[in-house]
Amino acid sequence: MNATQEKLKHQFAQALVAAFGDEYAGVDPILVTASNPKFGDYQANVALSLSKKLGKQPRQIAAAIADKLDVSEICEAPEIAGPGFINLKLKPTYLEVQLNAIQSDSRLGVPTAKTPQREIVDFSSPNIAKEMHVGHLRSTIIGDSIARILEFLGHDVLRLNHVGDWGTQFGMLIAYLREVSPEALTTANALNIGDLVSFYRQAKQRFDADEVFQETARQEVVRLQAGAEDTIHAWKLLCEQSRQEFQIIYDLLDIKVTERGESFYNPLLPGIVADLEASGLLVENQGAKCVFVEGFTNREGEPLPLIVQKTDGGYNYATTDLAALRYRIQQDEAKRIIYVTDAGQSNHFAQFFKVARKAGWIPDDVELVHVPFGLVLGEDGKRYRTRSTDAERLRDLLDKAVSRARADLEVRLKKEEREETEEFINKVAEVVGISAVKYADLSQNRTSNYIFSYDKMLDLKGNTAPYMLYAYARIQGISRKGDINFEELGENTKVLLEHETELALAKYLLQLDEVISTVEQDLMPNRLCEYLYELSKKFNQFYDKDHGVPILIAEEPLRTSRLVLCDLTARTLKLGLSLLGIQVLERM
Repeated sequence: MNATQEKLKHQFAQALVAAFGDEYAGVDPILVTASNPKFGDYQANVALSLSKKLGKQPRQIAAAIADKLDVSEICEAPEIAGPGFINLKLKPTYLEVQLNAIQSDSRLGVPTAKTPQREIVDFSSPNIAKEMHVGHLRSTIIGDSIARILEFLGHDVLRLNHVGDWGTQFGMLIAYLREVSPEALTTANALNIGDLVSFYRQAKQRFDADEVFQETARQEVVRLQAGAEDTIHAWKLLCEQSRQEFQIIYDLLDIKVTERGESFYNPLLPGIVADLEASGLLVENQGAKCVFVEGFTNREGEPLPLIVQKTDGGYNYATTDLAALRYRIQQDEAKRIIYVTDAGQSNHFAQFFKVARKAGWIPDDVELVHVPFGLVLGEDGKRYRTRSTDAERLRDLLDKAVSRARADLEVRLKKEEREETEEFINKVAEVVGISAVKYADLSQNRTSNYIFSYDKMLDLKGNTAPYMLYAYARIQGISRKGDINFEELGENTKVLLEHETELALAKYLLQLDEVISTVEQDLMPNRLCEYLYELSKKFNQFYDKDHGVPILIAEEPLRTSRLVLCDLTARTLKLGLSLLGIQVLERM
């Protein structure tokens, strides 16, 4: 709810008391944004909800409330419509005051959180000795955007990369490399990441088919867990090589994340098992130590255990997740822990959250949130893969997006007969290509699958990053054409709203705080994308030569007022896009 709605809600509370008595002071006015702008800006539906209690027709109740409602500073006189809706239309003078107030505010009217707190966002989480592929795209992009928004609101955000850097796969890989490439276990960067991935696949095939090799690999795991010097050295080399490859992707995507892998929690795992046993939750089942909680069954309807220690004494990833959760609460002192993973893991998170609660490890003031997302699909509607049926390498996907953006730009430059430097072309291609990939993902409802299409995401029209970037660049073009320095317009410049496109743009500019507040709660970045898209459309209608208003050739004081609207739009786009991890371009 934005500041305007808060004020209106307060006025409704007073009107309800004046009309019907003190017992109605806390009644919700059910104030919502009007579904159709021709009816106004807000609509209160409280009269319908009070009809039965008061024994009156909703229109009578609405009229009684409207008679006591003092919104003269904010709105035109209330209007009663339909069965008993109270419609409110904001005054241009009120909007002008609000815009003038945010003009000198670097936060554009968005307040910081009332109660800033430590929040953890767990995202990306690739596996060591494997390349990041398209399957890591959504967690990385969505998690980064959520972290950016929470940081902007003043929360103390710990961005954690829970990489897979421990366990059986390392015993398997180290055992195989001892045979085929021992130098990789003693010398930094002896293999490139492609070779490492290839060796990992070969090791997995060998592990699945050869019982003797299985035992050798298990012994390497034991040596790793025991801290054997040569095995630990080999493990560190493999981790560092993967880390360097991950960093290339993170730099391309402008992602900041703190690595804290599974190995970090390894010393804590025996304590997790011991504490669960002490609390009476641990049950031995077919030689494994498990916890059963209500509501989790297999396909046959049998209780589904959460295995915390396997029959061979090894630990499961659920044990690590429990250790990580407890550490984040006790040591990191997090008040909200957000896990950004695919929807297929929803059952796992629900189960281990419930185990942790049953163990008494989750204080009442700590919130656990699983942020699930759908799959990335190809244009054939199937899971996005390369021709070899492997998940496409994330590096290849991003490079292809930049290459396609460059090709589109070169065609446009040729059509417009523009000469640009190689440096300009490279910069625009990289920003547009990477932004297009990010925005295409973030603009979807994250719970849904989405179809990955370079053509759609790079389109200059529609709900795409290029459309938004172009709107921003167009405003900078106005600045260059008029030799205007937006920063020198002055704090005392007054915004005047006369034309319908000015009013529509103004109202939308003032909704940013409400949108960001909503995303803070529901962790749905697509709401911010939709807002920026609609804002861009409102600006283009305002700027349109046939249906909008003149800007540079307008008479004063309208000229400067409209330049302020341009500046506020550009700053809002820049801020909003930055919260999505997208940088703007002064020229395209």
